[in-house]
Amino acid sequence: MCYSMSGENLVLHKGGCHCGAVRFQVYAPSVLHVFDCNCSVCVKKGNKHFIIPKSRFEIIKGEDNITTYTFNTHKAKHTFCKTCGVQSFYSPRSNPDGYGVSPHCLDAGTVEKIEIEKVDGQNWEDFMKTSDISKYSKT
Repeated sequence: MCYSMSGENLVLHKGGCHCGAVRFQVYAPSVLHVFDCNCSVCVKKGNKHFIIPKSRFEIIKGEDNITTYTFNTHKAKHTFCKTCGVQSFYSPRSNPDGYGVSPHCLDAGTVEKIEIEKVDGQNWEDFMKTSDISKYSKT
């Protein structure tokens, strides 16, 4: 099912963690622009994510089963399921008004294609000076 928001055709994607305790839904394109970051935490977690504004995201189950990890500047909020440990989404430092959603945590059937963009998180400040990554959290 497609919806149009701000002139953009969006699909309702649903997803969650491994054990099913945390479920969410998000409006995003069927072709996802996914970031592959090389910062210390993304490398350790194998974190690849697409960014959407908070207005397009809703937790539909298990908000009380989510815990948060922060480090360094504490601007990024790395959320994960208390039961299975899977991070389905988080609040990225680059887009504190949005969510980074893990495409591999979406239910099958709504993603048409994934396009990958490398992000130099090891040199985050320099990368952000030349990147337009913040455009993905706009409503």
